[in-house]
Amino acid sequence: MQAERVWGRRWSENTLVMARKYMEVACRKQTLVCLAADRNTMAGLFELIEKVGSSIAALKTHVDLVDDWTAESWDRFCKAAQDADLLIFEDRKFADIGGISRKQMAGVYNIRAWSDLVTAHLISGPDIVDGLQAGWSDVGRNGGVLLLAQMSSRGNLLKPEYTSQVVAKGKAHEGVFGFIGNGSRPEELALLREAVGDGKLIWTPGVNLAVGDGEMGQRYGDPREAVLAGSDCIIVGSGIHKAENPAQQAQAYAEASWNALIERNK
Repeated sequence: MQAERVWGRRWSENTLVMARKYMEVACRKQTLVCLAADRNTMAGLFELIEKVGSSIAALKTHVDLVDDWTAESWDRFCKAAQDADLLIFEDRKFADIGGISRKQMAGVYNIRAWSDLVTAHLISGPDIVDGLQAGWSDVGRNGGVLLLAQMSSRGNLLKPEYTSQVVAKGKAHEGVFGFIGNGSRPEELALLREAVGDGKLIWTPGVNLAVGDGEMGQRYGDPREAVLAGSDCIIVGSGIHKAENPAQQAQAYAEASWNALIERNK
């Protein structure tokens, strides 16, 4: 199987269904790119899938930011993402106790019915992962939780001691897909990779082919360096959807990330 050859120990040590699904999608499409689909209209979201869907492995959404959201239009969007062989990653950043998080997976947006991945803070304890996984189980689906271990925004409070506790508790939980790391600082990311080992994946925002500082305190690092340091997926937003040619730029990120994975495995 190609995924097993490409991912090696990541594949053999990850037993979560959604983790292996991601690794298979990445191999089929030869990309480690998750597009931060920061559009506030349904038309804008559909446009992104049409323009760059072939060069990305996942879409990161914020469903509550879409001004013209309806259940019917979102169903069509999810079907379009599925047809394009994309995972849907709702960046909800859950942070409550397990019972409330389970209820939040339902509600008006019914996140449990269409998300493949969600983000969560572990500040309330590991029961939050149980609650989120129970949400998917309630509708007979599989999903994965990405815990925020690091952030790339300036002045964030996710300090090394907290990160260590998140990693220790997250590694021990079978419902954890992996961790969000800081793609803008390869040296920090490498330390996170060492702590995590091969049993969980690491996804990283804060990467851009044009490195440096962005808007609102966001910092950017090089995608190749992020993958070589241990990232298994680079999360890219404005670097693609604000480009003059989004399709061409998405392919550039796909090639950079995939080539770095192959280089990492040599």
